[in-house]
Amino acid sequence: MHSRTTPSPDGISAESETKMSSPSDQTRRTIILTALATAVHASAARSAAAEEDAPGSDLRPQKADVLVFAEGDHAGEVIKPQDLTPGGPFVRAWPKDPKTSVIRKGSRLNEVVVVKLDPAELDDDTRARSADGIVAYSVICSHAGCPITAWGKAAQGDKDVLKCVCHNSEFDPRQSAQVVFGPAPRRLAALPLAAADGSLTVIGTFIGKVGAQQGG
Repeated sequence: MHSRTTPSPDGISAESETKMSSPSDQTRRTIILTALATAVHASAARSAAAEEDAPGSDLRPQKADVLVFAEGDHAGEVIKPQDLTPGGPFVRAWPKDPKTSVIRKGSRLNEVVVVKLDPAELDDDTRARSADGIVAYSVICSHAGCPITAWGKAAQGDKDVLKCVCHNSEFDPRQSAQVVFGPAPRRLAALPLAAADGSLTVIGTFIGKVGAQQGG
């Protein structure tokens, strides 16, 4: 005698209804993996937010801070003089409190560009605040507050310079990052450095105003 499947009120058998309402193994795995990925992303976001909110993270660079990579595979690691390529390009960096290990990335005004140059090419003021030819300047262009993002030949001359591609301002890092082309009203703020214990150490506060300034 053949068994019969009792149809459900809407005409679908109970057996079929069960099969349709149960997610497949693949669907379950997808749901689990998605949930895990979401949890990991949320955890990383909370960690990054906590780091940026740490006491001292928004303070301007302080004397005795060290510089660390701001981006790339070595982000957060201390920059050593030998990590920099003579003649450029520059690297972007954050100051870090060596005592508390707090990276001062709570404000974009704390980020700097660091480039290694021939000390003989630097003017006297620039050489005095360099670490054997390594100089650091605010990453924030003085024109409209865009970041410095390029290193290349000057529009007028054959030397490589710091460039803000937003409005084509250029700054010569050999001469205190003075403006050599474009609409920027003033030079970039400079951060005095020294080489100590295999790292780049901040030896003073920014020289000059950081960021954009209306009317120059």
